[in-house]
Amino acid sequence: MTLSRSLKYAVPALIAVSLLIALPALAQTAPDAAAAAPAAAAAAPKIDTGDTAWMLTSTALVLMMTIPGLALFYGGMVREKNVLAVLGQSFACTALVTVLWMVIGYSLAFTDGGSHQSWLGGFSYALLRPMGLNATSALAPTIPESVYMCFQMTFAIITPALIAGAFADRMKFSAFLWFMGLWLLLVYCPIAHWVWGGGMLGSSGVLDYAGGTVVHLNAGTAALISCLVIGKRVGYGTENMAPHNLVLSLIGASLLWVGWFGFNAGSAVTSNVNAGMAMASTQIATAAASLAWMFVEWIVAKKPSILGMISGAVAGLVAITPASGFVNPTGALLIGILAGIICYLSAVQMKKVFGYDDALDAWGVHGVGGALGAILTGVFASNAINSAGKGWIYDGNFAQIGTQCYGVAVSFVYCAVATYIILKVIDLTIGLRVSKEFEVEGLDINLHGETVHH
Repeated sequence: MTLSRSLKYAVPALIAVSLLIALPALAQTAPDAAAAAPAAAAAAPKIDTGDTAWMLTSTALVLMMTIPGLALFYGGMVREKNVLAVLGQSFACTALVTVLWMVIGYSLAFTDGGSHQSWLGGFSYALLRPMGLNATSALAPTIPESVYMCFQMTFAIITPALIAGAFADRMKFSAFLWFMGLWLLLVYCPIAHWVWGGGMLGSSGVLDYAGGTVVHLNAGTAALISCLVIGKRVGYGTENMAPHNLVLSLIGASLLWVGWFGFNAGSAVTSNVNAGMAMASTQIATAAASLAWMFVEWIVAKKPSILGMISGAVAGLVAITPASGFVNPTGALLIGILAGIICYLSAVQMKKVFGYDDALDAWGVHGVGGALGAILTGVFASNAINSAGKGWIYDGNFAQIGTQCYGVAVSFVYCAVATYIILKVIDLTIGLRVSKEFEVEGLDINLHGETVHH
């Protein structure tokens, strides 16, 4: 299937569907601006320029994590014949999610859902109609809501893009676009609302500072279901499928590491001491996980690989994400060490035992790392660091571990079931997988009509 035909099938249809979803809100009469202005001016909190500057920077950093960070990280790990296809997936996902987030995604995730608030947001912000120049969100009262919306958009962009690592080398581009769009609206938006938008998990006390469940467990679970549904790559286990260019992957991982400060420290949504501690925790856990993975691999495989070092760093970034604003440096160090060891075992050893083809270890790193970090948040959260969190070790709140496990279980089950249904519907309609001939020859030339080297 050519690129133009794929776009013909996917992008306009997805946007049309999202617009149809938004129609009820568009039909409502907007409030009279002149009448509402005095009350709004009296109630509006003051926008802080320092907070706004930091959040503008954080938003740019998180966008950099997907393009070019994740694109290069994944692109370097596939075979040469599929490099452009993988790079294109990250780029296309960025464009598609941006439009869908503006049309209806932000509204579903972060607005008041009324009688169904526990489950999903409302439709009042379809096409971002009520978002004025000086509007702020109750979730981020010191910055313009346009900045908060864009910040959350970058999270919505990278989460589905992470899933692509599991089914690399074998999904149709048209199927990819449909899957990314539907998964965003039907899986990401509800879970983001549950945790951060006033929904059932956040109100139950589940702690997730920057996306351990919303982003990483969510994406990792979808990755696992995806690789099981779509099946193994042709030649898996018999052909050499080693990365074609680890230089690209190391550059991508480095961009992810730097960009993650926007991800975690930016989730403070202010330029304050919480952002500073989240940044410190992120750096410490990432370094510890990289070293832990490296030394375990050195013991088991007799050599410390570059791929192992950068994979360990990403595992540390993933695991510290839900905990970054709740733990002290010691907790961050321990989370990093555990993440490096456990994610190595899951990505390398567990995959061998069960035989599934998670091509770029999206489940082994993001799924397992996200769940691990979420649970360890309940262990190491400290009320002295953040008054919103009390954990077991420092505050004696053992029940928080159970609450964290509840959040992990609910997110995993919902994501797994919804992802499976979406994949099956796509497979029954346009098909998920390219032909064997296309897969053997390569996706670059067959899906996009291009090659990385002429």
